Amino acid sequence: MPIRPAIIPVLRYTDAPAAIDFLCQAFGFSRHAIYPDPTDPSVIHHAQLIRDGEMIMLASALQTPFATAAGMRTVKQAGCTTQSIVVVVDDVDGHAAIARAAGAELFMPPEDQSYGGRSYSARDVEGNVWTFGSYDPYAAAP
Repeated sequence: MPIRPAIIPVLRYTDAPAAIDFLCQAFGFSRHAIYPDPTDPSVIHHAQLIRDGEMIMLASALQTPFATAAGMRTVKQAGCTTQSIVVVVDDVDGHAAIARAAGAELFMPPEDQSYGGRSYSARDVEGNVWTFGSYDPYAAAP
């Protein structure tokens, strides 16, 4: 029986160290564990970032046996976005201001949603799509 969330998004980045810096500055993550290559610190074999007790993992976009078998691509390699991540935050407008100041591309500004809550959507430094909103999907439906 899992005690912590057992579904963890994993992302790949061409420049993983820069992505880690960006995700911490723009989106409020903190470094939990970073495993760089011992001979090349620009290569991140595995990283874990935390925000409000929730985790994402990421790594450098290397052609590992897993990446090859899974057909994994970065957003740039794929030429499109194939998934997005939703993060619940209390202060949508404040979060958006910090993300914008840190260089996030907000392609949908903060706005109230018809189903409740407020949200905005942004791309990170390599084009991955993130939505930050105040809607609580665990709350009982009206």
